Amino acid sequence: MSGAAVTAEVISLGCRLNIAESERIRSLVADEDVVVINSCAVTSEAVRQTRQAIRKARRARPDARLLVTGCAADIERDQLSAMPEVDGLIANETKLDARAWNVPEPAQTAAKKHTRAFIAVQNGCDHACTFCVIPQGRGKSRSLTIAQVLDEVERHLLQGAPEVVLTGVDVTSWGHDLPGSPPLGRLVQAVLDTFPELQRLRMSSLDGIEIDPLLFELFASEERVMPHLHLSLQHGHDLILKRMKRRHLRADAVALVHRLKERRPDLAIGADLIAGFPTETDEHHQANRAIIRELSVVHGHIFPYSPRPSTPAARMPQLDRALIKQRAADLRNDVAATREAWLQGLVGKPLSVLTETDGTGYSQNFARVAVPVGTPEGTILTITPQTRKEGLLI
Repeated sequence: MSGAAVTAEVISLGCRLNIAESERIRSLVADEDVVVINSCAVTSEAVRQTRQAIRKARRARPDARLLVTGCAADIERDQLSAMPEVDGLIANETKLDARAWNVPEPAQTAAKKHTRAFIAVQNGCDHACTFCVIPQGRGKSRSLTIAQVLDEVERHLLQGAPEVVLTGVDVTSWGHDLPGSPPLGRLVQAVLDTFPELQRLRMSSLDGIEIDPLLFELFASEERVMPHLHLSLQHGHDLILKRMKRRHLRADAVALVHRLKERRPDLAIGADLIAGFPTETDEHHQANRAIIRELSVVHGHIFPYSPRPSTPAARMPQLDRALIKQRAADLRNDVAATREAWLQGLVGKPLSVLTETDGTGYSQNFARVAVPVGTPEGTILTITPQTRKEGLLI
């Protein structure tokens, strides 16, 4: 009597780095009857979603072994290990090691699951932003060497990935721990020079104050570097930035974006912004809203502030939760308005679109575009949208 085939499942929550790491985990546990939750703990909402994913996975796979890894597995270890659905936790720092899963090292990594290949070039963080719990779950910053990154890029290109995304916890700190402390621009240049067949290279969230001159030049002039800059901005008022222990001021972000857009007008700006940080006044909030308009932020990740364990901000005077929720809604509405105007400006313009599996794709500047029915995923084609509907160019 033959049973159903064993299928491992990896559920990835949170950042692009988790997506990249989930591909490696999937290759390690491919032959196991297991469900892995690769968790996130960046906010209390992320932890809630992790718990929700665990319960949902257990209902869907009652007989499979359910393991949790990722940042929440370290930061919220006691809370998660007490859940009856959880069979075990895998430490974040060991989750890419076959020995942690009690499996043999795979001969080759499983085939890619995304049209965009996410490559984790860096992990961990050496900074101490007062709101952030991630260094507790990721540890010190450490970088892959250029040779290691090139090997990863080559592997994904051989699997047919038309776009590569370089990601990490603090990507712009890449190289600080390597001999000679090479800047991130040198890594990006090496990838472009080594693989002329690579059609699209995209960067994940960057700390604008650490964008080196070579990386700036590549964003400004290299067509294969996608015109999409997502900034780890966090706030639009200098006093709150100082209380967050960020290393940039508002004027630094404004100057960077204006300089880049002078060289590359089609550059789309994304940003992480926190609403309702402790001590935030209405004046601070209005500055946060204003920077969305000033930088024309069209890809916004808005986070309502929530206190995280053992962080300095958790000991600061807190705002009312209802006020935080309202301010987050203000920021989301401002991004939505900026985005709609931007999308309207793209109507009638030819866009190079990389197709996904759901009948849509992403243009160079990360606008979502409807693609012709039946177009295979991973295809790059030119589409001239005629209208827009609910954030989608058609």
